[in-house]
Amino acid sequence: MTENPLAKKLKDHRVILASGSPRRKKFFEELGIQFDVKISEIKEDYPKDLRGRHISDYLARLKADALKASLKPKDILVTSDTVVWHDGESLEKASKKEEAHNMLQKLSGNWHEVITSVCITTNTTQRVVHQITKVKFKELTQDELGFYVDTFKPFDKAGAYGIQEWLGLIAIEEIKGSYTNVVGLPTHLVYKTLMDMVS
Repeated sequence: MTENPLAKKLKDHRVILASGSPRRKKFFEELGIQFDVKISEIKEDYPKDLRGRHISDYLARLKADALKASLKPKDILVTSDTVVWHDGESLEKASKKEEAHNMLQKLSGNWHEVITSVCITTNTTQRVVHQITKVKFKELTQDELGFYVDTFKPFDKAGAYGIQEWLGLIAIEEIKGSYTNVVGLPTHLVYKTLMDMVS
């Protein structure tokens, strides 16, 4: 039986996913990667002059820097960060219903960018890659907004929505780019980067 090419390359390595996201863990499982989870407990602050992909690049690297001192020679650390960028503003995780409602109101009827940066770190090298996906929402009614926020409580997601949930089914009119990137991880880019980095 033919082996999974990535799993074959990673056989002698320990992959560490520094994320508590169930969506990212599921993607790693579906890619066929054996991995451990280690959460990087950091304050996600960034210089306020950063914009768009520079924010997610910075935060993905910051999460890696908090853990890289403990890496052993065959360890591969994967950290990531997702930003929803709209009208010159980063829409981060909402802390309460009103905030989530306001974010989604901004996205209603408009295009926005979902940017995920992935930082892959070993004890000798580090590479940061990112993917940008453009997403167009239909005009959302107040009933639709209220139902989604009350029912799905999207407080752990950048931009206060999950594309894989009810809102993704009813609101998204058009996507330009990677779907998995909007869920939280550009899987094709992770696969390619790991294949390139591991000898």
